[in-house]
Amino acid sequence: MQNRISSFPPIIDDQSEILILGSIPGVKSLEKQQYYAHPQNKFWTIIFELFNEEVTENYPERINILKKHHIAVWDVIDSCERKGSLDSEIRNEEANQIAELLDQHPHIKAIFCNGGKSYKNLQKLLGKNYRLPIFQLPSTSPLHTVAFDKKLEEWNKILEFLI
Repeated sequence: MQNRISSFPPIIDDQSEILILGSIPGVKSLEKQQYYAHPQNKFWTIIFELFNEEVTENYPERINILKKHHIAVWDVIDSCERKGSLDSEIRNEEANQIAELLDQHPHIKAIFCNGGKSYKNLQKLLGKNYRLPIFQLPSTSPLHTVAFDKKLEEWNKILEFLI
């Protein structure tokens, strides 16, 4: 098995209203030290589309777009062992402190999980009847072969929780 890999710090501030949770960064994201860095991952494309923002490759600008629209991003898994980027290869995982993060950021209205692994892990961490609504969205990973339009349609749910 590989060495342990670790997630990044959360992108969050006092204005955040939506928390999007992935599982843990893939190989390309770890190399670049950026959330959703794989060029075929649709996360950023969906964010630009949802908020009618101009597409940019500049990572600090991307972070500013998230913050402008009150979106926080983190991962459910703090660290694990994994070969490659597949969630199915995750072993010996340790959870991030999601409940504590939510306690420190009371403006969060809803949690959206980017794919099944993050959703299942979050259910284990917070339970099925957590005080905030939790939604599973189709993964933005290129390995999740749902059509882009279908992913975007599902991700539109985020907008219902923003003023």
